[in-house]
Amino acid sequence: MEEKINQNQGTASTNDTTPKVTGIGGIFFFSDNPQETKEWYAQNLGLEVNEWGATFESRNTDSPDEINYLQWSPFKKGSEYFAPSKKEFMINYRVQNIEGLVEKLKENGVTILDSISTFDYGKFIHIMDTEGNKIELWEPIDSKLN
Repeated sequence: MEEKINQNQGTASTNDTTPKVTGIGGIFFFSDNPQETKEWYAQNLGLEVNEWGATFESRNTDSPDEINYLQWSPFKKGSEYFAPSKKEFMINYRVQNIEGLVEKLKENGVTILDSISTFDYGKFIHIMDTEGNKIELWEPIDSKLN
């Protein structure tokens, strides 16, 4: 990812390996000036901004010691990271069993844009929905984000 975002996720149950979305990992949108946008949100709404935008933390209700992260990120308008989508936003969904989910998506004829990429903090893949929205799927490695 050209502007790789760190996030975290929890699963509904440590024994549940059903391939599925477990939450939202990020909200990404186009901005004419991402730095000014981040500064405005920091000054006016109190967001603690970082290199990528702002990171929101929450606890996994099924595992209270586990911290989950949601990344809010303005991207420079026209960023190729959203391509081939023509939309002004992209959502990152946290998932479990990304390999199983990709197999299910292929069986259902979903457009898969790339192959699973693995980083220290998790696995990623991109798909398209029926409305032409690019979606980022992410299976995190929790211990790398603490």
